[in-house]
Amino acid sequence: MDIRFSVGQRPAQVQLHRVSRTLPVLLLLTDVLGLLVCFGVIQWLAFKAWDGVFDPFISGLFVLVLAGLYLANTYHPDSQIVGLRSPARVIVANIVVTVIFAGLIYLVGAWQQNELLWRKTLIPSLGMFTLWAVTSRLWSANWVRSHAEQSRWLILGRNEQSMTFCHKFLEKHPLAKLMVLRESASESVKPYNLMKIDGENSWDGRALFSESRKTEQIIKGESESIDAGGVGVVQKQEQKLGERLLQEHTNINLWGTMADLPSLTELIWSGVIVATENELSDEQVRQLMPLRLRGIPIYRLPEAYENFWYKLPSSLLEDTWFAFSSGFNLFPGSFNLKLKRIVDGILTIFLLVGLSPLMLIVAIAIKLDSPGEVFYSQLRTGINGKPFRVYKFRSMYKDAEKSGAKWASKKDNRITRVGKIIRLTRIDELPQIWNVVRGEMSLIGPRPERPEFDQQLRKEISYYDLRYLVKPGITGWAQVMYPYGASIEDAYEKLSYDLYYIKNYSFWLDLAIVFKTIRVVLLGKGR
Repeated sequence: MDIRFSVGQRPAQVQLHRVSRTLPVLLLLTDVLGLLVCFGVIQWLAFKAWDGVFDPFISGLFVLVLAGLYLANTYHPDSQIVGLRSPARVIVANIVVTVIFAGLIYLVGAWQQNELLWRKTLIPSLGMFTLWAVTSRLWSANWVRSHAEQSRWLILGRNEQSMTFCHKFLEKHPLAKLMVLRESASESVKPYNLMKIDGENSWDGRALFSESRKTEQIIKGESESIDAGGVGVVQKQEQKLGERLLQEHTNINLWGTMADLPSLTELIWSGVIVATENELSDEQVRQLMPLRLRGIPIYRLPEAYENFWYKLPSSLLEDTWFAFSSGFNLFPGSFNLKLKRIVDGILTIFLLVGLSPLMLIVAIAIKLDSPGEVFYSQLRTGINGKPFRVYKFRSMYKDAEKSGAKWASKKDNRITRVGKIIRLTRIDELPQIWNVVRGEMSLIGPRPERPEFDQQLRKEISYYDLRYLVKPGITGWAQVMYPYGASIEDAYEKLSYDLYYIKNYSFWLDLAIVFKTIRVVLLGKGR
Protein backbone atom coordinates (compact mmCIF):
# COMPACT_ATOMS: atom_id res chain seq x y z
CA MET A 1 0.00 0.00 0.00
CA ASP A 2 1.38 3.39 -1.00
CA ILE A 3 1.60 5.62 2.04
CA ARG A 4 2.62 8.87 0.41
CA PHE A 5 0.20 11.64 1.21
CA SER A 6 -2.16 12.66 -1.54
CA VAL A 7 -3.30 16.21 -2.18
CA GLY A 8 -5.90 17.22 0.39
CA GLN A 9 -4.65 14.66 2.88
CA ARG A 10 -1.68 16.56 4.24
CA PRO A 11 -0.96 15.65 7.85
CA ALA A 12 -1.04 18.04 10.77
CA GLN A 13 2.69 18.71 10.65
CA VAL A 14 2.34 20.30 7.21
CA GLN A 15 -0.22 22.62 8.76
CA LEU A 16 2.27 23.23 11.56
CA HIS A 17 4.94 24.32 9.06
CA ARG A 18 2.39 26.63 7.45
CA VAL A 19 1.51 28.02 10.88
CA SER A 20 5.20 28.68 11.55
CA ARG A 21 5.52 30.59 8.28
CA THR A 22 2.24 32.47 8.72
CA LEU A 23 2.53 33.31 12.41
CA PRO A 24 5.00 36.25 12.14
CA VAL A 25 2.80 37.95 9.52
CA LEU A 26 -0.35 37.40 11.58
CA LEU A 27 1.32 38.77 14.71
CA LEU A 28 2.52 41.84 12.81
CA LEU A 29 -0.96 42.52 11.39
CA THR A 30 -2.46 41.96 14.85
CA ASP A 31 -0.02 44.48 16.34
CA VAL A 32 -0.85 47.09 13.69
CA LEU A 33 -4.56 46.60 14.36
CA GLY A 34 -3.90 46.73 18.10
CA LEU A 35 -2.05 50.04 17.85
CA LEU A 36 -4.89 51.58 15.83
CA VAL A 37 -7.57 50.27 18.19
CA CYS A 38 -5.81 51.10 21.47
CA PHE A 39 -4.73 54.60 20.49
CA GLY A 40 -8.08 55.25 18.78
CA VAL A 41 -10.08 54.21 21.86
CA ILE A 42 -8.02 56.32 24.28
CA GLN A 43 -8.15 59.36 21.97
CA TRP A 44 -11.90 58.99 21.55
CA LEU A 45 -12.37 58.87 25.31
CA ALA A 46 -10.14 61.93 25.77
CA PHE A 47 -11.06 64.11 22.77
CA LYS A 48 -14.11 62.46 21.15
CA ALA A 49 -12.02 61.94 18.01
CA TRP A 50 -9.93 59.08 16.71
CA ASP A 51 -8.24 60.47 13.59
CA GLY A 52 -5.22 61.42 15.70
CA VAL A 53 -3.83 57.94 15.03
CA PHE A 54 -2.67 59.32 11.67
CA ASP A 55 -0.71 62.16 13.26
CA PRO A 56 2.94 62.07 12.06
CA PHE A 57 4.27 61.73 15.62
CA ILE A 58 1.84 58.92 16.45
CA SER A 59 2.64 57.16 13.17
CA GLY A 60 6.32 57.46 14.01
CA LEU A 61 5.62 55.96 17.43
CA PHE A 62 3.84 53.03 15.74
CA VAL A 63 6.92 52.34 13.63
CA LEU A 64 9.14 52.58 16.72
CA VAL A 65 6.92 50.16 18.67
CA LEU A 66 6.87 47.60 15.85
CA ALA A 67 10.63 47.92 15.42
CA GLY A 68 11.12 47.38 19.15
CA LEU A 69 8.97 44.25 19.11
CA TYR A 70 10.90 42.96 16.10
CA LEU A 71 14.29 43.62 17.70
CA ALA A 72 13.05 41.90 20.87
CA ASN A 73 12.34 38.82 18.72
CA THR A 74 8.66 38.60 19.59
CA TYR A 75 7.65 37.57 16.07
CA HIS A 76 9.71 34.39 16.11
CA PRO A 77 7.55 31.33 15.26
CA ASP A 78 9.45 29.05 17.62
CA SER A 79 6.96 27.97 20.29
CA GLN A 80 9.70 28.17 22.94
CA ILE A 81 10.01 31.93 22.46
CA VAL A 82 6.34 32.53 21.67
CA GLY A 83 5.08 30.57 24.65
CA LEU A 84 7.73 31.18 27.26
CA ARG A 85 9.57 34.46 26.89
CA SER A 86 7.64 36.57 24.41
CA PRO A 87 5.36 38.28 26.98
CA ALA A 88 8.41 39.40 28.96
CA ARG A 89 10.05 40.65 25.76
CA VAL A 90 6.92 42.60 24.81
CA ILE A 91 6.78 44.35 28.18
CA VAL A 92 10.46 45.29 28.19
CA ALA A 93 10.42 46.39 24.54
CA ASN A 94 7.44 48.68 25.10
CA ILE A 95 8.96 50.18 28.24
CA VAL A 96 12.18 50.94 26.35
CA VAL A 97 10.25 52.41 23.40
CA THR A 98 8.18 54.58 25.76
CA VAL A 99 11.31 55.97 27.41
CA ILE A 100 13.02 56.64 24.07
CA PHE A 101 9.94 58.27 22.52
CA ALA A 102 9.28 60.39 25.61
CA GLY A 103 12.88 61.59 25.48
CA LEU A 104 12.61 62.49 21.80
CA ILE A 105 9.37 64.48 22.06
CA TYR A 106 10.71 66.24 25.15
CA LEU A 107 13.91 67.26 23.36
CA VAL A 108 12.06 68.70 20.35
CA GLY A 109 9.31 70.22 22.52
CA ALA A 110 6.54 68.43 20.62
CA TRP A 111 4.63 67.52 23.78
CA GLN A 112 3.83 71.20 24.38
CA GLN A 113 2.27 71.65 20.94
CA ASN A 114 0.52 68.30 20.44
CA GLU A 115 -2.07 67.19 22.98
CA LEU A 116 -1.96 63.65 21.52
CA LEU A 117 1.47 63.27 23.14
CA TRP A 118 0.33 64.13 26.66
CA ARG A 119 0.83 61.59 29.41
CA LYS A 120 -2.92 61.13 29.90
CA THR A 121 -3.21 59.70 26.39
CA LEU A 122 0.23 58.35 25.53
CA ILE A 123 0.84 56.17 28.59
CA PRO A 124 -2.67 54.61 28.73
CA SER A 125 -2.54 53.88 24.99
CA LEU A 126 0.83 52.13 25.21
CA GLY A 127 -0.25 50.28 28.35
CA MET A 128 -3.41 49.05 26.66
CA PHE A 129 -1.43 47.97 23.59
CA THR A 130 1.09 46.11 25.76
CA LEU A 131 -1.76 44.04 27.20
CA TRP A 132 -3.06 43.50 23.64
CA ALA A 133 0.36 42.32 22.39
CA VAL A 134 0.94 39.99 25.34
CA THR A 135 -2.51 38.44 24.90
CA SER A 136 -1.97 37.90 21.17
CA ARG A 137 1.29 36.08 21.83
CA LEU A 138 -0.21 33.85 24.48
CA TRP A 139 -3.00 33.03 22.03
CA SER A 140 -0.48 32.32 19.27
CA ALA A 141 1.42 29.97 21.57
CA ASN A 142 -1.76 27.97 22.18
CA TRP A 143 -2.43 27.97 18.44
CA VAL A 144 0.99 26.53 17.69
CA ARG A 145 0.59 23.92 20.42
CA SER A 146 -2.83 22.87 19.11
CA HIS A 147 -1.26 22.06 15.74
CA ALA A 148 1.76 20.43 17.37
CA GLU A 149 -0.59 18.16 19.32
CA GLN A 150 -1.42 16.30 16.09
CA SER A 151 2.16 16.00 14.90
CA ARG A 152 4.01 12.88 13.74
CA TRP A 153 7.50 12.09 14.93
CA LEU A 154 10.04 9.52 13.81
CA ILE A 155 12.15 8.14 16.67
CA LEU A 156 15.41 6.40 15.76
CA GLY A 157 16.41 3.83 18.37
CA ARG A 158 14.27 1.67 20.61
CA ASN A 159 15.79 1.53 24.08
CA GLU A 160 14.94 2.45 27.64
CA GLN A 161 15.70 6.13 27.12
CA SER A 162 13.65 6.47 23.94
CA MET A 163 10.74 4.54 25.48
CA THR A 164 10.78 6.88 28.48
CA PHE A 165 10.77 9.84 26.11
CA CYS A 166 7.84 8.43 24.13
CA HIS A 167 5.81 7.86 27.28
CA LYS A 168 6.42 11.41 28.48
CA PHE A 169 5.78 12.88 25.02
CA LEU A 170 2.44 11.11 24.63
CA GLU A 171 1.38 12.16 28.12
CA LYS A 172 1.95 15.79 27.13
CA HIS A 173 0.70 15.42 23.53
CA PRO A 174 -1.91 12.64 23.49
CA LEU A 175 -2.90 13.30 19.85
CA ALA A 176 0.65 13.05 18.52
CA LYS A 177 1.76 9.98 16.57
CA LEU A 178 5.13 8.28 17.04
CA MET A 179 6.99 5.66 15.05
CA VAL A 180 9.99 4.09 16.78
CA LEU A 181 12.62 2.23 14.75
CA ARG A 182 14.76 -0.49 16.26
CA GLU A 183 18.44 -0.28 15.39
CA SER A 184 19.26 -3.96 16.00
CA ALA A 185 17.35 -5.67 13.18
CA SER A 186 19.00 -5.85 9.77
CA GLU A 187 15.85 -6.59 7.77
CA SER A 188 12.74 -4.46 7.41
CA VAL A 189 9.43 -5.68 8.81
CA LYS A 190 7.70 -3.17 6.49
CA PRO A 191 5.22 -1.90 9.10
CA TYR A 192 4.19 0.96 6.86
CA ASN A 193 2.93 -1.44 4.17
CA LEU A 194 0.44 -2.89 6.65
CA MET A 195 -1.28 0.31 7.66
CA LYS A 196 -3.28 3.10 6.15
CA ILE A 197 -1.58 6.27 7.35
CA ASP A 198 -4.70 8.43 7.40
CA GLY A 199 -7.04 5.77 8.79
CA GLU A 200 -8.49 5.50 12.27
CA ASN A 201 -6.10 2.74 13.38
CA SER A 202 -3.14 3.74 11.23
CA TRP A 203 -0.78 4.17 14.18
CA ASP A 204 -2.29 1.64 16.58
CA GLY A 205 0.42 -0.91 17.29
CA ARG A 206 -2.17 -3.31 18.69
CA ALA A 207 -4.66 -3.01 15.82
CA LEU A 208 -1.83 -3.23 13.30
CA PHE A 209 -0.96 -6.81 14.23
CA SER A 210 -4.20 -7.92 15.90
CA GLU A 211 -5.21 -10.47 13.27
CA SER A 212 -1.89 -12.28 13.00
CA ARG A 213 -1.09 -11.71 16.70
CA LYS A 214 2.36 -10.49 15.70
CA THR A 215 2.36 -8.08 18.60
CA GLU A 216 2.18 -10.89 21.13
CA GLN A 217 4.69 -12.95 19.17
CA ILE A 218 7.21 -10.15 18.95
CA ILE A 219 6.91 -9.26 22.62
CA LYS A 220 7.07 -12.90 23.66
CA GLY A 221 9.93 -13.65 21.28
CA GLU A 222 12.00 -10.71 22.46
CA SER A 223 11.34 -11.52 26.10
CA GLU A 224 12.34 -15.17 25.61
CA SER A 225 15.51 -14.22 23.74
CA ILE A 226 16.43 -11.83 26.50
CA ASP A 227 15.93 -14.47 29.17
CA ALA A 228 17.70 -17.20 27.19
CA GLY A 229 20.62 -15.01 26.23
CA GLY A 230 21.11 -13.66 29.70
CA VAL A 231 21.01 -10.07 28.47
CA GLY A 232 20.74 -7.63 31.33
CA VAL A 233 18.11 -5.65 33.12
CA VAL A 234 18.29 -2.69 30.72
CA GLN A 235 16.73 -4.61 27.81
CA LYS A 236 14.07 -6.10 30.09
CA GLN A 237 13.24 -2.61 31.29
CA GLU A 238 13.00 -1.42 27.70
CA GLN A 239 10.65 -4.29 26.90
CA LYS A 240 8.42 -3.46 29.87
CA LEU A 241 8.30 0.17 28.81
CA GLY A 242 7.37 -0.88 25.27
CA GLU A 243 4.55 -3.11 26.51
CA ARG A 244 3.32 -0.31 28.77
CA LEU A 245 3.26 2.13 25.85
CA LEU A 246 1.19 -0.27 23.75
CA GLN A 247 -1.24 -0.78 26.61
CA GLU A 248 -1.73 2.93 27.28
CA HIS A 249 -1.52 4.50 23.81
CA THR A 250 -3.02 3.66 20.43
CA ASN A 251 -0.96 6.12 18.40
CA ILE A 252 2.52 4.60 18.55
CA ASN A 253 4.18 2.03 16.30
CA LEU A 254 7.20 0.12 17.66
CA TRP A 255 7.78 -2.43 14.93
CA GLY A 256 9.87 -0.65 12.33
CA THR A 257 13.65 -1.00 12.02
CA MET A 258 16.46 1.21 10.78
CA ALA A 259 16.27 -0.75 7.50
CA ASP A 260 12.96 1.06 6.87
CA LEU A 261 14.60 4.49 7.06
CA PRO A 262 15.02 5.08 3.28
CA SER A 263 11.28 4.63 2.65
CA LEU A 264 10.19 6.53 5.75
CA THR A 265 12.24 9.61 4.87
CA GLU A 266 9.99 10.07 1.84
CA LEU A 267 7.15 10.98 4.20
CA ILE A 268 6.46 14.30 5.87
CA TRP A 269 7.29 14.30 9.57
CA SER A 270 7.11 16.96 12.24
CA GLY A 271 10.63 15.98 13.19
CA VAL A 272 13.11 13.20 13.80
CA ILE A 273 14.62 12.33 17.18
CA VAL A 274 17.86 10.38 17.22
CA ALA A 275 17.98 8.16 20.32
CA THR A 276 20.24 5.39 19.03
CA GLU A 277 22.79 3.84 21.36
CA ASN A 278 25.35 3.80 18.53
CA GLU A 279 26.34 6.65 16.23
CA LEU A 280 24.46 6.80 12.95
CA SER A 281 26.37 5.45 9.98
CA ASP A 282 27.34 7.73 7.10
CA GLU A 283 24.66 6.08 4.98
CA GLN A 284 21.96 6.71 7.61
CA VAL A 285 23.02 10.35 7.87
CA ARG A 286 22.70 10.68 4.09
CA GLN A 287 19.23 9.14 4.30
CA LEU A 288 18.19 11.83 6.79
CA MET A 289 19.48 14.71 4.68
CA PRO A 290 16.35 15.00 2.47
CA LEU A 291 14.26 15.55 5.60
CA ARG A 292 16.62 18.19 6.93
CA LEU A 293 16.74 19.98 3.57
CA ARG A 294 12.93 20.15 3.62
CA GLY A 295 13.13 22.08 6.89
CA ILE A 296 12.18 19.18 9.14
CA PRO A 297 14.11 19.39 12.45
CA ILE A 298 16.35 16.54 13.58
CA TYR A 299 17.15 16.42 17.29
CA ARG A 300 19.34 14.26 19.42
CA LEU A 301 17.52 13.12 22.53
CA PRO A 302 18.99 15.75 24.91
CA GLU A 303 18.07 18.49 22.43
CA ALA A 304 14.51 17.14 22.25
CA TYR A 305 14.10 17.46 26.03
CA GLU A 306 15.66 20.90 25.82
CA ASN A 307 13.25 22.12 23.13
CA PHE A 308 10.06 20.44 24.34
CA TRP A 309 10.33 20.70 28.12
CA TYR A 310 13.12 23.21 28.82
CA LYS A 311 15.23 20.70 30.72
CA LEU A 312 18.39 18.60 30.26
CA PRO A 313 18.26 15.23 32.03
CA SER A 314 21.79 14.44 33.17
CA SER A 315 21.36 10.72 32.44
CA LEU A 316 21.29 11.54 28.71
CA LEU A 317 24.50 13.56 28.74
CA GLU A 318 28.14 12.64 28.34
CA ASP A 319 31.44 14.50 28.25
CA THR A 320 31.55 14.73 24.45
CA TRP A 321 28.12 16.39 24.44
CA PHE A 322 29.35 19.10 26.79
CA ALA A 323 32.54 19.56 24.79
CA PHE A 324 30.71 20.35 21.54
CA SER A 325 27.50 21.90 22.85
CA SER A 326 26.75 25.59 22.50
CA GLY A 327 25.64 27.84 25.35
CA PHE A 328 27.01 27.85 28.91
CA ASN A 329 27.48 31.62 28.92
CA LEU A 330 27.66 32.07 32.69
CA PHE A 331 31.18 30.82 33.18
CA PRO A 332 33.92 33.12 34.60
CA GLY A 333 34.95 36.00 32.35
CA SER A 334 31.83 35.96 30.16
CA PHE A 335 29.96 39.16 29.36
CA ASN A 336 26.68 37.63 30.51
CA LEU A 337 28.15 36.88 33.93
CA LYS A 338 29.40 40.46 34.33
CA LEU A 339 26.03 41.83 33.26
CA LYS A 340 24.27 39.51 35.70
CA ARG A 341 26.43 40.80 38.58
CA ILE A 342 25.61 44.42 37.70
CA VAL A 343 21.87 43.70 37.54
CA ASP A 344 22.08 41.82 40.87
CA GLY A 345 23.72 44.81 42.52
CA ILE A 346 21.18 47.33 41.24
CA LEU A 347 18.09 45.24 41.96
CA THR A 348 19.30 44.26 45.42
CA ILE A 349 19.31 47.89 46.53
CA PHE A 350 15.72 48.40 45.36
CA LEU A 351 14.59 45.11 46.92
CA LEU A 352 16.10 45.93 50.30
CA VAL A 353 14.35 49.30 50.37
CA GLY A 354 11.04 48.16 48.88
CA LEU A 355 10.65 44.93 50.87
CA SER A 356 11.79 46.23 54.27
CA PRO A 357 8.21 46.89 55.52
CA LEU A 358 7.09 43.39 54.50
CA MET A 359 10.12 41.78 56.12
CA LEU A 360 9.44 43.70 59.34
CA ILE A 361 5.83 42.44 59.42
CA VAL A 362 6.99 38.85 58.80
CA ALA A 363 9.58 39.11 61.57
CA ILE A 364 6.94 40.27 64.07
CA ALA A 365 4.53 37.50 63.00
CA ILE A 366 7.21 34.82 63.46
CA LYS A 367 8.07 36.11 66.91
CA LEU A 368 4.42 36.12 68.00
CA ASP A 369 3.64 32.71 66.50
CA SER A 370 6.23 30.50 68.21
CA PRO A 371 9.27 30.77 70.48
CA GLY A 372 12.66 31.03 68.86
CA GLU A 373 14.74 33.33 66.70
CA VAL A 374 13.28 35.26 63.76
CA PHE A 375 16.06 34.24 61.40
CA TYR A 376 17.46 30.80 60.72
CA SER A 377 20.81 30.07 59.15
CA GLN A 378 22.07 26.93 57.46
CA LEU A 379 25.28 25.82 55.86
CA ARG A 380 24.82 25.50 52.09
CA THR A 381 27.06 24.71 49.14
CA GLY A 382 27.93 27.69 46.96
CA ILE A 383 29.83 28.36 43.76
CA ASN A 384 32.72 25.96 43.12
CA GLY A 385 31.53 23.84 46.06
CA LYS A 386 32.50 26.46 48.63
CA PRO A 387 30.26 26.30 51.73
CA PHE A 388 28.57 29.45 53.01
CA ARG A 389 25.88 30.29 55.52
CA VAL A 390 22.46 31.11 54.07
CA TYR A 391 19.83 33.14 55.93
CA LYS A 392 16.08 32.52 55.96
CA PHE A 393 13.06 33.47 58.00
CA ARG A 394 12.46 30.67 60.50
CA SER A 395 9.53 28.56 59.30
CA MET A 396 9.92 25.57 61.66
CA TYR A 397 9.68 25.13 65.39
CA LYS A 398 12.80 25.59 67.44
CA ASP A 399 15.16 22.56 67.45
CA ALA A 400 13.20 20.95 64.58
CA GLU A 401 16.34 19.17 63.35
CA LYS A 402 17.74 17.77 66.57
CA SER A 403 17.76 14.31 65.02
CA GLY A 404 19.64 15.50 61.93
CA ALA A 405 18.98 17.04 58.53
CA LYS A 406 16.14 15.72 56.40
CA TRP A 407 14.07 16.96 53.49
CA ALA A 408 10.87 18.81 54.29
CA SER A 409 7.77 16.81 53.38
CA LYS A 410 4.38 17.99 52.12
CA LYS A 411 2.69 17.72 55.53
CA ASP A 412 5.66 18.37 57.77
CA ASN A 413 4.61 18.82 61.40
CA ARG A 414 7.83 20.73 62.09
CA ILE A 415 6.49 23.75 60.19
CA THR A 416 4.79 26.54 62.16
CA ARG A 417 1.53 28.27 61.22
CA VAL A 418 3.32 31.36 59.94
CA GLY A 419 5.93 29.08 58.40
CA LYS A 420 3.33 27.44 56.16
CA ILE A 421 2.35 30.82 54.74
CA ILE A 422 5.85 32.16 54.15
CA ARG A 423 6.99 28.87 52.60
CA LEU A 424 4.01 28.77 50.22
CA THR A 425 4.76 32.31 49.09
CA ARG A 426 8.56 31.83 49.26
CA ILE A 427 8.78 34.85 51.56
CA ASP A 428 11.00 32.81 53.88
CA GLU A 429 13.79 33.21 51.29
CA LEU A 430 13.86 37.04 51.39
CA PRO A 431 16.70 37.35 53.95
CA GLN A 432 18.96 35.77 51.33
CA ILE A 433 19.07 39.20 49.71
CA TRP A 434 21.84 39.75 52.25
CA ASN A 435 23.69 36.78 50.76
CA VAL A 436 23.42 38.49 47.36
CA VAL A 437 24.87 41.70 48.84
CA ARG A 438 27.80 39.66 50.20
CA GLY A 439 28.42 38.13 46.78
CA GLU A 440 27.64 34.57 47.90
CA MET A 441 24.45 34.26 45.86
CA SER A 442 22.69 35.72 42.84
CA LEU A 443 19.06 36.74 42.67
CA ILE A 444 18.46 33.99 40.10
CA GLY A 445 20.28 30.67 39.85
CA PRO A 446 20.18 27.05 41.05
CA ARG A 447 19.06 26.78 44.66
CA PRO A 448 21.93 25.97 47.05
CA GLU A 449 21.72 22.55 48.68
CA ARG A 450 22.82 21.42 52.11
CA PRO A 451 26.24 19.69 52.25
CA GLU A 452 24.66 16.66 53.96
CA PHE A 453 22.41 16.11 50.95
CA ASP A 454 25.09 17.06 48.44
CA GLN A 455 27.29 14.12 49.39
CA GLN A 456 24.47 11.68 48.67
CA LEU A 457 23.29 13.41 45.49
CA ARG A 458 26.78 13.46 43.99
CA LYS A 459 26.91 9.68 44.26
CA GLU A 460 23.43 9.14 42.84
CA ILE A 461 23.18 11.75 40.04
CA SER A 462 25.67 12.20 37.21
CA TYR A 463 26.95 15.74 36.54
CA TYR A 464 25.38 16.98 39.75
CA ASP A 465 28.38 19.19 40.51
CA LEU A 466 27.80 21.26 37.36
CA ARG A 467 25.12 23.22 39.17
CA TYR A 468 27.88 24.75 41.30
CA LEU A 469 29.73 26.25 38.35
CA VAL A 470 27.52 29.31 38.88
CA LYS A 471 26.33 31.18 41.95
CA PRO A 472 23.22 29.76 43.61
CA GLY A 473 20.10 31.93 43.51
CA ILE A 474 17.16 32.99 45.66
CA THR A 475 14.87 31.73 42.92
CA GLY A 476 15.63 29.70 39.82
CA TRP A 477 14.38 27.88 36.75
CA ALA A 478 13.93 24.64 38.67
CA GLN A 479 11.90 26.39 41.37
CA VAL A 480 9.36 27.85 38.94
CA MET A 481 9.15 24.76 36.69
CA TYR A 482 9.07 21.95 39.25
CA PRO A 483 7.30 21.58 42.62
CA TYR A 484 9.18 21.48 45.89
CA GLY A 485 11.45 18.42 45.97
CA ALA A 486 11.89 15.99 48.83
CA SER A 487 13.70 13.00 47.32
CA ILE A 488 16.62 11.96 45.13
CA GLU A 489 14.20 11.62 42.19
CA ASP A 490 13.07 15.20 42.72
CA ALA A 491 16.69 16.35 42.95
CA TYR A 492 17.38 14.64 39.59
CA GLU A 493 14.45 16.45 37.96
CA LYS A 494 15.46 19.79 39.42
CA LEU A 495 19.03 19.31 38.22
CA SER A 496 17.73 18.85 34.68
CA TYR A 497 16.14 22.30 34.88
CA ASP A 498 19.27 23.78 36.47
CA LEU A 499 21.40 22.43 33.61
CA TYR A 500 18.99 23.93 31.10
CA TYR A 501 19.30 27.31 32.85
CA ILE A 502 23.09 27.21 32.95
CA LYS A 503 23.29 26.24 29.27
CA ASN A 504 20.64 28.62 27.95
CA TYR A 505 21.11 31.61 30.23
CA SER A 506 19.99 34.95 28.87
CA PHE A 507 18.60 38.18 30.26
CA TRP A 508 15.21 37.17 28.84
CA LEU A 509 15.26 33.83 30.61
CA ASP A 510 16.00 35.59 33.90
CA LEU A 511 13.10 37.94 33.21
CA ALA A 512 10.79 34.98 32.53
CA ILE A 513 11.86 33.46 35.86
CA VAL A 514 11.06 36.74 37.64
CA PHE A 515 7.52 36.76 36.24
CA LYS A 516 7.02 33.07 37.02
CA THR A 517 8.31 33.64 40.56
CA ILE A 518 5.78 36.45 41.03
CA ARG A 519 3.09 33.99 39.94
CA VAL A 520 4.35 31.41 42.45
CA VAL A 521 4.27 34.01 45.22
CA LEU A 522 0.78 35.28 44.36
CA LEU A 523 -0.72 31.81 43.96
CA GLY A 524 1.14 30.25 46.87
CA LYS A 525 2.75 27.47 44.81
CA GLY A 526 5.79 27.04 47.04
CA ARG A 527 6.16 24.79 50.06
